[in-house]
Amino acid sequence: MASIFDDILARGVRSGEVPARTQSSRDWFRDQAGSSRTNPNALGKDVSRLKTRATVGKMYMFFYDPKNKKTLPYYDRFPLIFKIDNVPGGFTGINLHYLPYKLRAKLMDALYDLSTNERYDERTKLELSYDVLRSASKYKYFKPTFKKYLNAHVRSRFIEVSSAEWDIALFLPVERFEGMSKQQVWKESRKKV
Repeated sequence: MASIFDDILARGVRSGEVPARTQSSRDWFRDQAGSSRTNPNALGKDVSRLKTRATVGKMYMFFYDPKNKKTLPYYDRFPLIFKIDNVPGGFTGINLHYLPYKLRAKLMDALYDLSTNERYDERTKLELSYDVLRSASKYKYFKPTFKKYLNAHVRSRFIEVSSAEWDIALFLPVERFEGMSKQQVWKESRKKV
């Protein structure tokens, strides 16, 4: 059975859309992903996507169980991140699930300017750093998404999302918030922006 990514990519190729290359292509893929239903557990079935380590600038999904979950007002058990940096005991990243879909798209459109190439192949990643994100107003939506993750609390391998699939993953409704509904989380995020 083809994965949700493969299915949407195949439909895109048949319709003449090439992911990430033009705004109209990104819009097409976002629309297709937004109308798809999927289960986070199903995404991890493709063994070739599973990684034991995350690379800076690449997109990943994974299961996470925060150390201080009892004191956190809310958190995402299935983050969708671009890894930014390694820190003692873990890593930082921007978890796009903390933004409503429209703001995810706006942030992603700005982030495409940081891609290492325009081929959107296996070598494509984002040249991300906290300083770059905080220095330009076009990245302002990153503020509520910046999170620190502890390696000891990652509960799965990392599911790598290829650059051709970034816009698909962006709109898959797989966020798993605890403590608040996604609408409440997104309302809090809008306040932070």
